[in-house]
Parts: sequence; structure tokens; C-alpha cells
Amino acid sequence: MSLETARRVLRIEAQAIEGLLGRLDARFDKAVELLFQCKGRVVVTGIGKSGLIGRKVAATFSSTGTPSLFLHPAEAHHGDLGMLVRADVLLAISYGGETQEIIALLDTVKRLSIPLVTLTGNPRSTLAAASDVLLDISVKEEACSLNLTPTASTAASMAMGDALAIALLERRGFTPGDFAALHPGGQLGKKLMRVENVMHSGDALPRVHVTAKMPDVIYEMSAKGLGMTTVVDDGSRLAGVFTDGDLRRLMQKRKGESLELTVGECMTRTPVTIAPKELASAALNLMEQRKITSVAVVDSDRRVLGVVHLHDLWTLELF
Repeated sequence: MSLETARRVLRIEAQAIEGLLGRLDARFDKAVELLFQCKGRVVVTGIGKSGLIGRKVAATFSSTGTPSLFLHPAEAHHGDLGMLVRADVLLAISYGGETQEIIALLDTVKRLSIPLVTLTGNPRSTLAAASDVLLDISVKEEACSLNLTPTASTAASMAMGDALAIALLERRGFTPGDFAALHPGGQLGKKLMRVENVMHSGDALPRVHVTAKMPDVIYEMSAKGLGMTTVVDDGSRLAGVFTDGDLRRLMQKRKGESLELTVGECMTRTPVTIAPKELASAALNLMEQRKITSVAVVDSDRRVLGVVHLHDLWTLELF
């Protein structure tokens, strides 16, 4: 019985969202353009379930490059109207389109010449008539067996809000780097962390000059504990790298004379490198593809800035 209910609810909500596709037209483009051109904030308002959806939509806008806040329409009449300024755009969510608390905002909205975008299931409503752009989110039925509890309609509202947010994201050319800047914490923050934040640098960076003899190279590798060292020229530019594997192969091939060699004679001259602003996940992918455990981090002039190691990326749980 419960499984059948779940299937019916999911089917109805999926159909409600799919039904939005046939109603997408130039009005959606106009809504995106109004929101994109907004010089202030996108102020989202709604009450009840629509208010809960509105809070989520505002949060999604803010996290994807569109400054946004949520205005509770009832609280607006007790002082919060000051949150609205002329440069803003108001996005109202009201399925019936007759929410009195929102309609009471219209005088202020018109006085401040604030554009109004409305998500409603009633295109003939008071709110719809007052809107600069109307987006129809009507559904045939709610998933509730009583056809009363907002379910399919809230799913449609949420989906349309997400569609607006992602359209704006793409309109702005929002990049993973932009996303990283707005999500420094949590698992998303880890996945979007930059190489420069996890690399070994300064005194922890293994580095020897191209003329260094092998005893000094071995000492540097042991002291820094990364199983490798970068090799630099007089300008601190990357000349190559030398690894534990290189050392083992050298000892097998040259035996006793190996300690008399300079690192420049036996280093890898074309090592894999990465830029400091690249994502840590990109460094992990690079190392897994090339089957290596560390990558030198260099700037545009190939000056060595650091080394990022596979084990450090594993500890970030980037998988």
C-alpha cells in the first residue's frame, strides 16, 4: 500500500514538472533578463509552503552568483519593507495568486518601480495581473489523495526556481572557480579547493639546484618526505624532477658512480606540472591518469611554487 502511494506521488510530481516544459516561452527569457540586469538584489517572497520554497530559491540564487534574500511578506509590514530598494527585483511565489500579504506589498513595489516576476498557478489572479513577468506553474492535481496538500505544486515551484537560477548561472558565465569562492566549507568546499591551498610550499617544498650532487638530493628528498624533489635553475624555474623511482633505477644502472653525478644529469626533464589556481580535484585526476604520486606546481613563467601530493588529496575525500 505504501509503495503504491509513493509511486503515485512521484508519478504525479514528475508529471507536474514535465508539464512546465510546454509552457516555457519568451516570458521565461524576459524573467531571466530582468533578474540578470538587476543592480540590487533579487528579493524572493512567499508565505506558507511557498515561503519555504522561496527561501530555498533565494539561497540557490545567492550561491550561484545572483545576490538574493528572502522577504517574509507578513514581516514586511512590521518593518522589513526596508529590505526593498529601487534597484531590486521582486520574485513572488504564490500558487493561488491571491496571497493577501503579498498583494499588500504591491503599492510599495510600484512606488519604488521594482520589477515583479511572479510564479503562480493562477494566471488570472490579482498578483498575475500586477506582474511584469508571469511564469505559469499550474498543475493538474496535487499528489495528496485529498488533492489539498501542496505537493505537486510545490515541486513545480521549486523546479521553476531552479530553472531560473541555472539559466542565470549560465547567463553570467559562472565558473567552478566562482562556485568555489562561494562554497569554502563542507564537502563542496573540499571538492572545489584549489591546488594552492593544498600544496607543499615554502620550507616544506623539496627543491634542489640543477647542479646539486646526489648526496644532497637524497638528503632533500628524505627531509621533505614526499618521495621526490623539484629541480630548479638559477631563476628558480623548473628544470625537472627527481623521484625515489629515479634514484632506484640510477643505483641499479650506474651503481657506485651514481653519487658523483649531478641531479641535472639524471632528472626527468619534462615533468607533469599544474597551475596553482587549478582545482585540487583536477590535480587528483591528473595524477591518477599519469600514474604518479606528485605534481610540481608552477606559475606562468615555470617558477616552482610548490608540490601537491596524492596522499594529501586522498585525505580531502575528493572521491
